[in-house]
Amino acid sequence: MPIIPTPADAMTTLRRRTSEKWGTHSDDVLPMFVAEMDFPLAPAINKALHEAIDLGDTGYVNPSDPGARTAFRDYAAAAWGWEPDPERMGITTDVSVVIVESLRRLIEPGDGVVITPPVYPPFYDLIPEAGGVVVEAPLRDDGSSYALDLDGIDRALAAGAKGVLLCSPHNPVGLVHDRATLEQLSRIVARHDGFVVADEIHAPLTHHGVEFTPYLAVSDEARAHGIAAESGSKAFNLAGLKTALFVSESDRMTDLIRSLPEEVTFRAGQFGLIATREGFARSRDWLDATVASVQNNVDHLQAELAAHLPAVRLRRPSASYLAWLDMSALGWGDDPAVIAEQQARVALSSGPAFGRQGAGYARMNLACSPDTITEAVRRLAAVDPSGAPQR
Repeated sequence: MPIIPTPADAMTTLRRRTSEKWGTHSDDVLPMFVAEMDFPLAPAINKALHEAIDLGDTGYVNPSDPGARTAFRDYAAAAWGWEPDPERMGITTDVSVVIVESLRRLIEPGDGVVITPPVYPPFYDLIPEAGGVVVEAPLRDDGSSYALDLDGIDRALAAGAKGVLLCSPHNPVGLVHDRATLEQLSRIVARHDGFVVADEIHAPLTHHGVEFTPYLAVSDEARAHGIAAESGSKAFNLAGLKTALFVSESDRMTDLIRSLPEEVTFRAGQFGLIATREGFARSRDWLDATVASVQNNVDHLQAELAAHLPAVRLRRPSASYLAWLDMSALGWGDDPAVIAEQQARVALSSGPAFGRQGAGYARMNLACSPDTITEAVRRLAAVDPSGAPQR
């Protein structure tokens, strides 16, 4: 049976939302920046949340409830051939907390942690929050594709960095690291007696026809020194409901999770736990349809750029709904998102926020209707290189 793509909500409905995406700008701005979806909630999630409200099931999370953890295990087994043990998982608010609380226990103050820019901007803040120092090993870029710079990571660890904060799949470029690369990474990290914290929040949004490999599934070394941050928040648009999972495969990392203060668990959201369970257990068809919508939107964006804004370059992502746009040829400076918002009234994510490699770039959110993409490209095309609107 062909997959029928998920349609986005109507603009009149979206404008009534009050989340960051829809509450930050005035109504004349197309918001295509923060990673929120314009799609309606999966029906199973919608139904379960309404039932919880009807029951008044609005208390604290129950850490002994295996629902979300078991649902994630079953999803990972079906999608990726990986079956993590729910007993080795922990619950918390979001992936950022998984990262910070893991790093607090893996490093000493002042220790270096490797990141691979251009990369999710909060990585630059989460490492110092945990007491560490950011060490950059930028992605290799040959002009047509990106890849981890394994030699650069090796050098950084040899120079004293203690571990790697891995973005997998990689935000903002949509890179899905292949198994061979991750196996090599695990051996490099093991050789330096390091660790990997793998942010895999975008993994369920891997595009059809592309294979995602969980870091903890690649080798015995990875299982020994790795901890994964998992969540349904990007896949099912649940960021505001606040639930994520620590996932481990070794006694060392399981002990780390069990050493966490109980408040790390109890700060998670009850609705988030319910929604995460329903997403991974009963919303896989919805997720497949949503990924199909995103892939169609990538096609649509490529066609619109070719027809109306050929100077802007897009390398096709292999995961998630984020388009990393090379806008440097437009002459809009290091941060073209500024001109896009001021002159085209299109809100994009600032490229330089992802690292110095993002100069001349902006990130566009494609979890929307094709009409929104069409309107955005037409608006951007109506701005001249000096940033003055064309008449």
